[in-house]
Amino acid sequence: MSGKTIAVLGATGVVGRQMLQCLEERDFPVGELVPLASARSAGKTIEFGGKDITIREATPEAFEGADIVMCAVDDATAKRLLPEAVKRGAVCVDNSHAFRLDKDVPLVIPEINAEDVEWHNGIISNPNCATIIALVPLWPLHQAAGMKRLVVSTYQAASGAGMPGLTELQREMAVLAAGGEVGQTAPFAYQLAANLIPQIGGFKDEAYTSEELKLQNEGRKICHLPELRVNCTCVRVPVMRSHSESITVEFEKPLSPDEARAALEAAPGVRVVDDPAQLRYPMPLETSDQDLIYVGRVRRDLSAPEGVSSLCFFCCGDQIRKGAATNAVQIAELLV
Repeated sequence: MSGKTIAVLGATGVVGRQMLQCLEERDFPVGELVPLASARSAGKTIEFGGKDITIREATPEAFEGADIVMCAVDDATAKRLLPEAVKRGAVCVDNSHAFRLDKDVPLVIPEINAEDVEWHNGIISNPNCATIIALVPLWPLHQAAGMKRLVVSTYQAASGAGMPGLTELQREMAVLAAGGEVGQTAPFAYQLAANLIPQIGGFKDEAYTSEELKLQNEGRKICHLPELRVNCTCVRVPVMRSHSESITVEFEKPLSPDEARAALEAAPGVRVVDDPAQLRYPMPLETSDQDLIYVGRVRRDLSAPEGVSSLCFFCCGDQIRKGAATNAVQIAELLV
C-alpha cells in the first residue's frame, strides 16, 4: 500500500503547509503530491520531498486520480469541493467544520476512536483544534473513572485564526513597540497585543459562541458519550502558537491526582509536565512545533461537593500540528 496520490487542498495556508511538513516527517507513502489552492496561487511552486511542485487551481477536475485528499480550507469551499473529490474515488480528510456533526461522517482522534474510520463514506472529519487538545488527555482519565462533566476555559493562540491572525498579532506588537497606534485589527474584533478577547466565533444560543459549543458537540460524538455535559469559555490570547486549556472534570468513580498522573503518563500522545516544586508545568512556548499534549497542574477540585470525584488540570498543545495537521495525517495513516 505505497505510492499514494495525495492532494492537499489549501496547500498554501498555515495548516496546509503544516500538513505537507507532517507528511514528510512521518514518511507517509506519497507517490505523487497534488498541491491545490485558489486561482491566484495556481502556477506557483511549493517544495515537497526536495522538489518544487507546481500548485494547481482547486477545481473538481483536479481531484482526478487522487487517492486521499487532505483538506485545509474554509467550510464553504469544503462543502463545494469535497463531494466532487469523493465522486472521483478519493477519500477526504477534512479539517473544516463543514461535516463534523454529520451523522454519516466519522469525527476522529486516532488515540481515541480510530475504529470509526472504518465506516466512512468518503469523508472523515478532523475535530476542532481545542477539542483535540482537551480530549487527548481527557480520554485516559475517562477510561479510568468515566468523565461526566467538564468545565473548560481555553486560551487560544493568534495563529488559531490562520495566517491573518498570526501576522496581525506580529504587526500590532511591532506598532506598539514603536509607540504607534494599532488602528484596524482584522481578523480580530479588538486589539490583541497586550490584551485578550473573550470571544472566538459568533454568538449562538444562551450567549455561547460557536467555538465554545464545539467541545461539547464534538466531544460527545468522538467519545460516544451523548450525555457528556460541557461548559466552555474560549479566549483569544496574545500568544503566537499553541493553545492552552484549564479543565475541571467530574467523574463517575473516584480518581486521585496520583492515579490520574499515572493514567496520563501511560497514555499515547501525552506528556506529563507536573512538578510544582520545580515550577514545571505546561506552557505554549514549550509545546509549539511538536505533537504531544503537555499536561500538568493535576490537582483535586476543592469546590466539588462531598462524595463527588472531580479533578483539575492544565494542558497545552500545538493547534497547528496535533490540533489540525498532524491529527489529519494520522487519520490518513489509518487509511493506508
